[in-house]
Amino acid sequence: MPRYGFNFLWMFSRWGDRSPQPPALDELDFLAHYGFDFVRIPTDYRFWTRDFDYFHPDEGVFEKIDSYLAACQQRGLHMNLNIHRAPGYCINGNHLEKHNLWLDKEAQDAFVFLWETFARRYRDVPSEQLSFDMLNEPPNVGQYGFTRDNHAAVMRRVVAAIRAIHPERQITIDGIGGGGIAVPELADLGVTHSGRGYAPMAISHYQANWWDGHEGLAEPVYPGLEWDGKIWNHDTLAEYYRPWREVQAQGVAVHIGEMGCYSKTPNDVALRWFSDLLGLFKEYGWGYSLWNFDGAFGIINHGRPGARIEKMRGFDVDGDLFDLLLQNRV
Repeated sequence: MPRYGFNFLWMFSRWGDRSPQPPALDELDFLAHYGFDFVRIPTDYRFWTRDFDYFHPDEGVFEKIDSYLAACQQRGLHMNLNIHRAPGYCINGNHLEKHNLWLDKEAQDAFVFLWETFARRYRDVPSEQLSFDMLNEPPNVGQYGFTRDNHAAVMRRVVAAIRAIHPERQITIDGIGGGGIAVPELADLGVTHSGRGYAPMAISHYQANWWDGHEGLAEPVYPGLEWDGKIWNHDTLAEYYRPWREVQAQGVAVHIGEMGCYSKTPNDVALRWFSDLLGLFKEYGWGYSLWNFDGAFGIINHGRPGARIEKMRGFDVDGDLFDLLLQNRV
């Protein structure tokens, strides 16, 4: 770290009968050409697990992950393997789980088994090429029986299990409360702490109907948005990330594993917000990973009215947003 790149949703969610997608090689070529070096792969354990039989995974599905890694290795890109839906927890549709990762031994044992399986499978892959991101966006305290103590216990157990197999593997843990709240109680683990670049949600998730808070919001402005008891501007953003700076001051590497702005936010507002956000990340020395490359939060095919679209290596790219990403790398 810092590393810069994008999330790719090839194995992100097994809704319905969806199958894992092959790696988009032209998109990875684009990253390599422009000097990006980070590919985050969120995954859903249900692709390789049937009927909550956690301990007998379909090894054929893991071969798809192998193909993602090989494609990254061939282009000098670092792959960050993330569990987006784990046995017993997902920030999206948690009610679909049979067990509870924070309260049930079955889910915790399965979670450890899963990461031990990946640690063994990729034992010979250097850490410079592959890192493990334990769990996407743990919940708020009080949700699903989640506490800081039982979360810390789960994370410490999994990190120890991985290091027993591969002591040098790079490991990442996400902030809690959906990824945005720092976890100084885990500053001693020697892992990267992954934050989020979505604050304030009234800008980044304006009209995003899967977010409970989207209803009734006025069209956002920036700077000057009034939301959550604050007036949002450059200084408000800096204050929002102060707890992460305090963790960083303890010698912890910080990376923003997800960030982005939904396409319904007016283009001029999105760009001013991105400019402040990315400028702070550059000042702090943090890498970041846009959610995503292709889609409503991405740099291609987001459909945001007013964006300046530029043809680049066969893609119709949001030129102004892409320029900001390039300019704010360390």
